[in-house]
Amino acid sequence: MASIEKLLEIIAALRHPRHGCPWDLRQDFGSIAPYTIEEAYEVADAIARGDIAGLRDELGDLLFQVVFHARMAQEISAFDFEAVAASIVDKLQRRHPHVFGDAAQRRQGMDVAGWERIKAGERAAAAGSGALSALDGVAQALPALKRAQKLGTRAAGIGFDWPDTDGVRAKIDEELAELRDAESTGIAARIAEEFGDLLFSVVNLARHLDVDAEQALRDANRKFEHRFRRMEQLVAASGEQLSTLDTVIMERHWQRAKEHRDGDA
Repeated sequence: MASIEKLLEIIAALRHPRHGCPWDLRQDFGSIAPYTIEEAYEVADAIARGDIAGLRDELGDLLFQVVFHARMAQEISAFDFEAVAASIVDKLQRRHPHVFGDAAQRRQGMDVAGWERIKAGERAAAAGSGALSALDGVAQALPALKRAQKLGTRAAGIGFDWPDTDGVRAKIDEELAELRDAESTGIAARIAEEFGDLLFSVVNLARHLDVDAEQALRDANRKFEHRFRRMEQLVAASGEQLSTLDTVIMERHWQRAKEHRDGDA
């Protein structure tokens, strides 16, 4: 815990009104939020690359973001780092009665329905006297694919869902037809709207297939990048320039690139 205390001292010094860092002093919750998101992505990137040493450093950067937000909250007498830690301790214990509960709860074991009831109760408590929606608490700042999947999951939790994948596939076909109709109008806003509806339907298919849409697209991006770079290497080795090739020759190199596997096919 000595390192945590030192980290808290460092952020306090950086935010000192007279002797602190001018850049750190200019920041607020809104200006720091993009950095927090960026650091979370860098953690995920280190994991995807299998870079354990890098993961340690990236987790440190992410922890600093937490400490930074907590310090700013402390300065306006809202909460401090201790309150943040206490909050997650309370939440973890509350959501895991099969681990931290009484003997009967531990014997019952993991209960997914119970987990969802606990989370629903938390959302109801957070809403207070305001209107409660099944979609409350799905963060606006989530990546769009991730948020779409969470919204679909929440709606499905109260029965608003297709009974099977056939229904979702039919919806995708419907949205494809509507996108074609929109294209025929040439109206950019309508095309974008119908394209969004199509993406949302595809994400719902991922949910029904128990696929993480965000991770699936990340994997597809990585696969495409590897194959494209491999194609560039093949073209360069042949003495040609990719930008000068016709589509037939380019496709031939692409197929060769696809044959080169190093674990991402």
